[in-house]
Amino acid sequence: MASSRLARWRSLFPLVLLTAGAAYALASWNWCGSWAERAPVLVSRVQGEGPLRAGAAKVALAPPFPVVVAGYSPPRPEAGQADVPLHARAVVLEAGGTRVGVVSLDLLLVPDVLVTRVRERVKAAGLSEVLVLATHTHSSLGGYDPRLVAQLSGTGRYREDVVEAITAAASDALSRADAALAPVSLEVGEAREPDFVASRSGGKVPDGTLTRAVLRGAEAPVAELLFFAAHPTMVPRRRAFVDPDYPGRLSALREDEGSGVTLLLQGAVGNASVAYSEGEGLERVSGFARALADLAGNAPLAPVGETVRLALARADAAMPRPDSSRLVPALTRAAGDNLLCDSAPRRAEVAALSLGPLKLVAVPGEPSVAAGSELLRRTGATGVLGLADGYVGYVETAANVQGGLGESRRQYFGPALLERLSVAAELVAGAAGFTN
Repeated sequence: MASSRLARWRSLFPLVLLTAGAAYALASWNWCGSWAERAPVLVSRVQGEGPLRAGAAKVALAPPFPVVVAGYSPPRPEAGQADVPLHARAVVLEAGGTRVGVVSLDLLLVPDVLVTRVRERVKAAGLSEVLVLATHTHSSLGGYDPRLVAQLSGTGRYREDVVEAITAAASDALSRADAALAPVSLEVGEAREPDFVASRSGGKVPDGTLTRAVLRGAEAPVAELLFFAAHPTMVPRRRAFVDPDYPGRLSALREDEGSGVTLLLQGAVGNASVAYSEGEGLERVSGFARALADLAGNAPLAPVGETVRLALARADAAMPRPDSSRLVPALTRAAGDNLLCDSAPRRAEVAALSLGPLKLVAVPGEPSVAAGSELLRRTGATGVLGLADGYVGYVETAANVQGGLGESRRQYFGPALLERLSVAAELVAGAAGFTN
């Protein structure tokens, strides 16, 4: 009996070996092809100057429970409720006849499909220029990114009802903000606490700067924009709740204190981690949100004149061919490239927003502090917005990618990625009126 079974397995071994070899050869075939290199293309530019008007709104983001909790690789918990409510927060700005909408979502990221749907829905209401950003919380709902790599690595199985729920909240917030437009003044300031942040992968260290922009109405603030960079990975993993992490708690605290609808907008977050260590678990999350709220409240503000310049320029940049060499073993490099090619975008949007003294470059990914500094140097921007209008993953400097350093071990593209985004950033910065 044993000898006949062994003989049977021996007879099957060549077939198994042949099948495995064929599968390896098929996976290693160059399915990616070549990715054309082209100059970035300006797709939109609006600008105006005059008295500033603004409207703001906050709308609950109601997940179609149960939903997967996004943020990490499997296994992922399934949530049946929210611990702290999720929201879409929006501000609409108008100056000199130009209107621009900004909506921040309590999500891990915003894929192209979501950005497109939000824009299409509010365009019907007359709002054609919109920036869509994620707070990058690693404990919110998933299911909204159709790309295979995203589903495997962070967001879970794609669900159309999840996309609709997010689109509805984002478009509702923008529409309400647009309907609430009223005269405002602009005040800008900043504060810094280096001990709040640290680099998780070496390289250039985040400095803990928080920039604050207040849109003040006749009787009270209409909205507040807070620009800061630190990964929202504070909520303990494997909890069966969706949670906005420190960004949602920070916004709620500032709103309770009378600051108007408060948007937390991530900057060069790639290698920036929270270094706050007081408390444990959710107590630590709330403590950090409280500390950031106090930092924002103490930031000295300088008023901007009655005439404010508002501009937004957007451009499409061609992406380089995906490169999995730092992500998978050498023997599976070709198969890894093929997997990335199936999910990686061939184009990405880069934007430049000018609001008074604020000149912001928005990129669809997670730039490291060093990559963010390069973008600032090349564009004359005062700040970088990450997780905006799509998602291409981490963005590192070419030197770090070539050396396998920093966040390059998580980057989906080769060393040319930052250069492609930088060239597009230079184009939109010029179109939006930045000066070096």
